[in-house]
Amino acid sequence: LKLARFHSSEREGLVSLADYVAAMKEGQNAIYTISGESLEALRRSPQLEGFRAKGVEVLLLTDAVDDFWQNTVTEFDGKPFQSVTRGAADLGEIKGKATAEGEAEEAKPEKVEGAALGTLIAALKQNLGDAVKDVRETDRLTDSAVCLVAGDADLDMHLARMLKQHQRLDAAPARILEINPGHPLIRRLAERAGEPGGS
Repeated sequence: LKLARFHSSEREGLVSLADYVAAMKEGQNAIYTISGESLEALRRSPQLEGFRAKGVEVLLLTDAVDDFWQNTVTEFDGKPFQSVTRGAADLGEIKGKATAEGEAEEAKPEKVEGAALGTLIAALKQNLGDAVKDVRETDRLTDSAVCLVAGDADLDMHLARMLKQHQRLDAAPARILEINPGHPLIRRLAERAGEPGGS
C-alpha cells in the first residue's frame, strides 16, 4: 500500500495513500474511492459532485484488480476505504474549500424540505416499486438531479457490473435512488406530487 499510486479527482499525476491522508479535509474520516472503466468517465460521474464542491479528494481506480483488493484491504493508516458509489455520503461533517476573505458564499439553491420532500419520496417509491431498493435525499449531488448508489452491504456498482458481464452474478442488486432536493427538476416534481391527484 505504501508503494501504490493512484489517479485523483483533485490532482494531476499520481498520488500515494500517505499523501492522500496528509491532505484529508477537517472532519474527513475515510479514504474515498470510485472505480470504473476510464478516468474520463469517472471524472464525469455525478457521485463526485458533492465531494468536488467541498474539495474532497477521491481516488480514481480504473484497474480491474482495484474492485477486488478493496474487499480484502479495508483501511490504510487507520482510515477506512469508502466507495463513493456505495452507502450514504456523509459530507456534512467535512469542512469544505476555504473561501477567499471577503468573498461571498455562493448562493445555495432553494431545497425541497419537510412534507413536500416526504411526499415526493413516497411517490417515487410507489412508482418505481422493486426497480429500486430505496429512495432518499442526498448531499452527494450539486448539479445532477439524481444518481444511483449501492447499499452499504451490497457490492460496489462497478464490481457488480463486471461480475454480471462475466456471468459470475445472476442479477445486480436493486440500487438506491438518491435525489438532489436543490435541483429544479426535483423541486418541480415535489410540487406536482403535492398537488391533488399528483404522483
